[in-house]
Parts: sequence; C-alpha cells; structure tokens
Amino acid sequence: MPVTISLLPDQQLSALNAAYRQAVVRKRLRYAIAAVAMVVVLLVSAIGAEVNLRTLFTYFGNFFSYFDRIFTLDSGARVWTDPAEWLWGWRKWLSLLGETLLISYVGTVAGAFVAFLLNFLSAANTAPAPWVRFVTRRALEFCRTVPDIVFALIFVIAFGLGPMAGVLAIAIHTAGSLGKLFSEIVENVDMKPVEGVRSTGANWVACMRFAVVPQVLAGFASYTLLRFEINVRGASVMGFVGAGGIGQELVVAIRKFYYSDVSAILLLIILTVFVIDIGTGWIRSHFLGRERRA
Repeated sequence: MPVTISLLPDQQLSALNAAYRQAVVRKRLRYAIAAVAMVVVLLVSAIGAEVNLRTLFTYFGNFFSYFDRIFTLDSGARVWTDPAEWLWGWRKWLSLLGETLLISYVGTVAGAFVAFLLNFLSAANTAPAPWVRFVTRRALEFCRTVPDIVFALIFVIAFGLGPMAGVLAIAIHTAGSLGKLFSEIVENVDMKPVEGVRSTGANWVACMRFAVVPQVLAGFASYTLLRFEINVRGASVMGFVGAGGIGQELVVAIRKFYYSDVSAILLLIILTVFVIDIGTGWIRSHFLGRERRA
C-alpha cells in the first residue's frame, strides 16, 4: 500500500520550527531559573545553619580517628584480633538488645492498632463528617510531628526510667505516621464495593469492614513491617534519655570512653537491623505479591 507524505509549505514549516525553538528556549530558561533559585536557597540555608567548610575539612580527621579508637582494645591491639575481649559483655548486650526489640514490637503493634482505627476517620473518602476528618488529622499530625525521642523524654519524666517510656513514645509516633500512610492508601481504594455494601443498608462500620479493609489489608501490613524496622533503630537511640534498651548501655560506653565497647554494641545493633531488614523485606514482598495476584 503506497504511503504519501504531505509536506507543509516552507512558510508554515518555518513558523512551526520557530515556535518549537521558542518553546525549547522557554523550557530551558525555566530550568535554569529553578537551578539558580535552588543554589541560592542552598547557600542561604547553609549560612543560616552555620555550615563552615573550613571547619569541616579541618576537623574531618577526628571522625576517622574516633573510629580508629573504637576498633582498638585497651591493650592496643585491634578488636578483631581478640574477639573474646572485644565481645566480653555479649550476654548482657544481647539481653538489652532483646529488650529493644520488645520495645519496638509492642510500640509498633500498639501504634498500628490506633492508626488502623483512626485512618478511616481521616481519609477524605471514608470520613463520616468533615469535622471528624479535621480533628482526626490534626491529632495524627501532632503525634508524628513531635519526635519520638521527645515523647520518650517526657514519659521518662512522668513514669521514670525504663522500657515503658520507650513503648509509649514509639506507639504514639507510630500511630501518627502510620495513620497518615494508611489514610492515603484508603483514599485510593475503589469506592464501588463501598457503594454496593452501602446499598444493602449496611452502616458505616460494615462498609469499612467488608468493602475497604479487604482492599487495603496487604498495604497496611507492608507499611507496619516497614515501620517496625524503623522503630528498632529509633528504640536503640531512646536509651540515651533513659527509655530502656541497648541505647542506655551505648550512651554509658560513650560517656565513659569505653571505645571497644562502643564498636561491639554498634556491631550488634547493625547486625540486628540487617536481619530485620532482610526478614521484613521478604515478608513485605510476599504481601505485595499476594495483593497483585488478588
């Protein structure tokens, strides 16, 4: 089948080429202005944050010298030459690390439960009333805006030293963070099942239970596992303010200049996070794969 190609007159073709070149120039100009604006904002931010490159490069060697010290035993030998001396307190450290994992687990489960209950009230397509959505969203924003370590410090003052403060801090911050993520998942669900369930005369709770939850459950589980991984790292730091776990032992080692103990505790924390990351990643992929098949 013959194909004919129609050519525009030179006058029209020249006008189109000129318009195209002008559009390209305008686009490049916008990109250049955006790049310049970003650099200006970066410089202003650096000045405001007192970022001093001279100080950075002058004292950068202290960073490596500290790592050199934490990988050196009191005898002067490297830590890996005498693992028994390096990991002398592994029983106590593993016990505290287990406490950190329990703090993270209980706090994550409690926070995820609260987020599960509140996210339907904060989603735009499922909130029973605008004022309920407004109040719920502000409450979730407060929970996730205040850093978890600040909550931990407050609860340490209120309830004393120990894991209780860490559990409450993680639960509140997790509720705020997961509540936001859960509500965004709910806002993207297919509303046809909701309309179908509502047409049978079902109430709001039944609509959520039978029309929304089956669509979002896999996503909820995936985000909860991801949040657990984040909370393990957060709980490791909360010991700095007395909220229990391995963090308390780590801050003691840092303050008393037990350099080899610092590296040993950090090694245990890093290995634990690696294992949790691999495990939760596999479980999340399992949930998401099942959701795609559904």
